[in-house]
Amino acid sequence: MKTPAAFLFALALAACGFAWGQSAEIANPDPKVEARLKAIAHELRCLVCQNQTIADSDAPLAVDLRKQTRAMIAAGKSDEEIRGYMVDRYGDFVLYKPPFNAATAVLWMAPALLVLGGLAGLALMLRRRKIPAATAAGPDARKLRDIAALLEGDSPPAKRK
Repeated sequence: MKTPAAFLFALALAACGFAWGQSAEIANPDPKVEARLKAIAHELRCLVCQNQTIADSDAPLAVDLRKQTRAMIAAGKSDEEIRGYMVDRYGDFVLYKPPFNAATAVLWMAPALLVLGGLAGLALMLRRRKIPAATAAGPDARKLRDIAALLEGDSPPAKRK
C-alpha cells in the first residue's frame, strides 16, 4: 500500500519541476545583437497580450518573435527590414506606435474627436440649463404689492388688462 503512495508522491514532485521551467529562449552572448534586439522588441506589440511589447511579454508568441528577430539580426537585416517584415506579416497593429495613414487615422484622431464631442455635449447641456433673465429676476413691483395686500387681509386690486 505504501508503494503506490510513494510513487504518486514522487510523480507529483517531478511534475512540480516543470513549474519552474524557463522559456527556451537563449540569449545571444553578443551584446550588440542583444541591444538591437531590445530596441526593436520595445517597438513591437505582443499580439497575445496586446498591452505589452514583445520585450516585456512572456507569451510563447512573444518568445518566438524575439527568436525570429534575433535570427534576422544575425542574418544582417536592418531594423527597417525587420519592422517591415513584421508589419507585412501581422499588419500595422504589431507596431506599438503605428504610422499615421488612412487605415490608422481613426486610431490617431479618436481621442481628439471624443474630447471635442464631450465639450460640445457639455456646452449644449449648459445652454439648456440657463434660466431666462425674466424668471431669474424675481417678482416685479406690482406682484409685490399684491402679495403685501394679501398678507394684510385686503383683497388684491383688480387685474389690469
